[in-house]
Amino acid sequence: MALRVPKAELPAELREPLIKQLGSVPEPNEVLWNNPKLAEANQEFSAQVATWDAVDASLKTFAHMAVAAQVGCSWCLDINYFAALNQNLDLAKASQVPRWRESEVFTPLEREVMEYAEAMTNTPTTVTDELSARLLGQLGPAALVELTVFIGFANPAARCNTAHGITSEGYVRAP
Repeated sequence: MALRVPKAELPAELREPLIKQLGSVPEPNEVLWNNPKLAEANQEFSAQVATWDAVDASLKTFAHMAVAAQVGCSWCLDINYFAALNQNLDLAKASQVPRWRESEVFTPLEREVMEYAEAMTNTPTTVTDELSARLLGQLGPAALVELTVFIGFANPAARCNTAHGITSEGYVRAP
């Protein structure tokens, strides 16, 4: 798949920290920079999302990866595996998210979180009262709200990347 929108050159003050952190400027940043106001708003919200801490990082990473696997965003799978690596999350689990239903490595809660992520990603959504109640009982209201908004945020990111033709950039091999 080729990019469907050209890359735009980010200003040095934005480009250099990304290169230092990831080894290169991510294509989603370059594509979104065609509309700097949108790109900046997206970056600000992404930074805020990263500070939320009511839900375990591994649950959020697996949820985002479940969304990415469902909509076919190889870039999201790649960057989330890279995040899992850098956050010392369970890489065996992260590598199994695309086939979580068949894999034996996940806990019941992890499975329910990925089921919830997929149900939210379906069009129309297929979240059931029962699934929501189970997660509410295990996570509590603050965490369930955070998880829901996090999954909601993962959906436009993954869908925009696939619509723009953005694919994996090999971040798992980045410095």
